[in-house]
Amino acid sequence: MWQLANKSLNSRLLCGSALFPSPQIMRDSIIASSTQVVTVALRRQAPSANGGSSFWDLIKSLDVCILPNTAGCRTSKEAITLAHMARELFDTNWIKLEVTGDDYTLQPDPFSLVEAAESLIKDGFEVFPYTTSDLIVAQRLVDIGCKIIMPWASPIGSGQGITDPRALQTLRNRLPNTTLIIDAGIGKPSHATQAMEMGYDAVLLTSAIALANDPVNMARAFAAAIEFGRLGFESGFMEERPMASPSTPTIGTPFWHMSTTQTQNKIAE
Repeated sequence: MWQLANKSLNSRLLCGSALFPSPQIMRDSIIASSTQVVTVALRRQAPSANGGSSFWDLIKSLDVCILPNTAGCRTSKEAITLAHMARELFDTNWIKLEVTGDDYTLQPDPFSLVEAAESLIKDGFEVFPYTTSDLIVAQRLVDIGCKIIMPWASPIGSGQGITDPRALQTLRNRLPNTTLIIDAGIGKPSHATQAMEMGYDAVLLTSAIALANDPVNMARAFAAAIEFGRLGFESGFMEERPMASPSTPTIGTPFWHMSTTQTQNKIAE
């Protein structure tokens, strides 16, 4: 069990609900992942749109925590307005805050992000800000009251994995009391394992599962990768060494390392 805001969860995998080939595959993949938190984008799938009601009914039938997000917003004002709509619609104060600053990389706008986060926290929201691996931005978000930070591994949808491990490790080291969730850029289960081995609390995925040839099995693969990566971190890794160190000590050399004559003499003794 681990604590995410006011919820106690078993799974450290958070899933998105976009890009799946069909609603049924989305449902099956989410179930296979064992996730307990699913993100939904109001701007891209409004309940009032054609077919929207069936989408929301399907999401609600999964019995998961809904994490609405403000994907597609480009100003703090847009994001704040959408966050309030989400709270009314889903009866939750959780919001994954996204404010896009660049159309090519989809990199978050740090200035608008901090501005929107500060306003929403004052309005009683539990803000999950999506940001880069920049330490100063993350620290500023923590300073204004964010208890959860969601840095990217690499640009969203790129599948590049962790491109700046030093920066992400610095975030983990410098913000030990903050819940850190890798969000965006993860393309393979091994990428997710790497994030968990660094001490991150969870991973949020969409494209890597939804765009796989077999999304359901990929969801299972990520669930296992995250579980075992976290288990390894909690178990404590051996320290790296500058040179080789024999696993079998020189003293007490096993008999199979002796010459034939030495072995016979040893047995005779």
